[in-house]
Formats: sequence, structure tokens, C-alpha cells
Amino acid sequence: MQQSWLQDLTAYWADGFDWRAQERQINQLAQFMVEIDGIPIHFVHVKGKGPSPKPIILSHGWPWTFWDWRKVIGPLTDPVAHGGKAEDAFDVIVPSLPGFGFSVPLQSTQVGARRIADLWHVLMTDVLGYRRYAAGGGDWGSTITGELGHGYPEQVIGVWLTLPNVPGVALWQISEKDFAPEEKWMWERALVARPVIMSHSTVHRNEPQTIAYALVDSPVGMAAWILGRRRDWGDHDGNIFKLFDRDFLCTTASIYWLNRSIATSMRIYHDHYVGGTPPAPRHNRPKAIEVPTAFSVFPKELLLMPRAIAERATNLHRWTIQPKGGHYPPSEQPDLVVTDLREFFRPLQ
Repeated sequence: MQQSWLQDLTAYWADGFDWRAQERQINQLAQFMVEIDGIPIHFVHVKGKGPSPKPIILSHGWPWTFWDWRKVIGPLTDPVAHGGKAEDAFDVIVPSLPGFGFSVPLQSTQVGARRIADLWHVLMTDVLGYRRYAAGGGDWGSTITGELGHGYPEQVIGVWLTLPNVPGVALWQISEKDFAPEEKWMWERALVARPVIMSHSTVHRNEPQTIAYALVDSPVGMAAWILGRRRDWGDHDGNIFKLFDRDFLCTTASIYWLNRSIATSMRIYHDHYVGGTPPAPRHNRPKAIEVPTAFSVFPKELLLMPRAIAERATNLHRWTIQPKGGHYPPSEQPDLVVTDLREFFRPLQ
């Protein structure tokens, strides 16, 4: 990371950024706290404006926050006000992952993606009272969403994923021969992205607490660790500010910093990959995800899956190759995300 880039951004964070103005924007959303199984969960819950809004839980990843979904909440809950149809309305629920943002303090261990999926199911059914619901997510949110579709097929009407993590599918074992000729670009992207992924995931899986000591009391160190990955993982021409303005980047940093959540946010890697591997599938039926599944494939995503494997492992209903976008689709390309969610879930009841 260039020192000048970090100096410029952190100087603005310290002296030019107005947290209270961003806080007022955040507080325009209805937000709640609940404790489930001893774990504090912060979540946004905005009711839809339409004849029969579908409930949908949208999950973020790392180094995201719930605020990454901010641009899609309005169009999904009030489609008429955003050029859509009333029948496409959703009730939108956006939780902060345990140990992230306002879902603190996380004093429990072994809170990996599967356990978070179990928490989300309790949130949607027991706390909010939905009988059936939709789910979508990116990065870790995709893994959690996949676990929801895998573990709760009677209640989940469908899952929408941007990062192709499916229970029982080892992405690291996929090779060039698994990709169809028209998917060659995916393999080439994987070769570029793999070293980028390893730099943080190896540390987070094996020594999250060690690096936490360096980041939890250093705002510049923390900003470098999370915002550098914003810069490197987005789909832009070298100017990150075309995707994320300084206020959004500083809001992201502030949500981590003010809640002292950087340490606990990294634990999900360690807790999910206990013993070096993800948890075994809950069942051995032919398709790990039996509910209708959509993959929204963004060209600069960090992990990509051949369509043939997605078809074998899931009940694939929709496969969309997006024209642009990186690791943060709802904040990079919210219009594409809204369109894909509407079109996928429209026929599902």
C-alpha cells in the first residue's frame, strides 16, 4: 500500500470526516438489537411497501459492514418509488455478523458461518415471526446464505449468492479443466486473485488474535488492513474513489473502530475452518443446496465457480454473468444487485 494514499485518507478521517452526519444517515434505518444464544445481534429491519412483501435476509462479509447494503434497501422495500413494481417489494433484514459492527461484544467462540446461519434462522422465524423467507449474501454472507439453503430447505424459499461457497464443494481443488471454454476468463481471474486472498485469510485462520493486538488500538493500522482491501478488491480503473467516496470508506472504518470489532470480526475465519477445513455437509443428498439457487457472477470477484459444478451441487435456477463489479456488489453495483434479486425471487413463493 502506498504511504501517501493511506496518509491522505486517514488525515481526512481524523480532521475532515463528519461521523455525526453519517450517523444521522445510518439512523434513518430502523435498527434493533436482540440476543440469541447469548450472542448480541444488531440488525436493520425495513418493511416493504407492496401487496405481499417477501422477507429477505441479506448478509455481509469481511471487511464489509451492514452499511454495504444501504443502497439496495430502498429499491427492494419500496420498488414503486425506484421505478419498479409493487409486487416486487421485500421486507429487508440486514444483520451485522456476530463480532462485526454493532453486534458486539462477541464473547463466544466457534461462531463460524454454520452457527451464524443457525442464528439467522432463529432471528427470521422465532424473533421476527416469518414462516418462510429468502436469503442473499456476499463474501462470508454467501457462505452463511448457502448454509441457510443447505440446512433449512423447508423454510428458505431460495438463496442468492455472489461468492460461490457451497457446503461440500472445495473451491481450492477446482482446476483449469473444470471450466468450460467460455469460462476461461474465470480461471485467469482465479490465478490473479488467489495470492491476494491468501495474504489475509492465512493470518485470520491461524492467528486472528495475534494480529488483533496490532490493529485494535491503532486506527491507522486498522484502516490499512481493511481499506487497502477495499481498494484492491473492487472493480475500478485504479481510482477507488469512483466506487467508494471518502465518507463511505471512513464510515466503514469508523464502524469497526468505534465498536472495537476488528479483532472479533477476524475470528470467523478461524471458527469456520476448525482443523483447517470447513464443516462437513449436514446431509449427503445429491445437491447440497436443494432450494432454488442463484449465482450472480461479478467479473472481479475473488472466487469463481464453473457453472457445471454449480449445477451439480445446487438447485440452480439463475446464473447471471454481470458486466462489471468486484468483491462488494451491493455497494459497487447496487442497480445490478437489485435487478438480479427481483428477477430471481419474483416467481418464488
